Amino acid sequence: MSAESQDGDDLEERVNNFLRRNFPQIQMHGGTAAIQNIDREEGVVDLQLGGACSGCGISPMTIQAIKSRMTKEIPEIDTVHADTGMGGGDTGGMSPSFPGEEDGEEPEDDEGPQAPF
Repeated sequence: MSAESQDGDDLEERVNNFLRRNFPQIQMHGGTAAIQNIDREEGVVDLQLGGACSGCGISPMTIQAIKSRMTKEIPEIDTVHADTGMGGGDTGGMSPSFPGEEDGEEPEDDEGPQAPF
């Protein structure tokens, strides 16, 4: 194994450890954070947040915190790009669905579940 690939593996491991150490709530809340790409020459990391992060109202704050902290804690990283897949277009993001709804089906007029009393 070359020294360059060992350094690369070390950088990827440090990014993964950073995410686990600094953002355990991602996994605790049913989300995932995966490294999509690391450009070692440019110092750029591309992350994909998924699971419960897709569509989560506070994921933009989580992304901002990751960007801010990672560039401070890992000197080789200058820029972090992170996405939840919810940026519009056909990015693989999720939209809310409700029991009994088929994909693309308009919801019926429904006032919600009946109270048990």
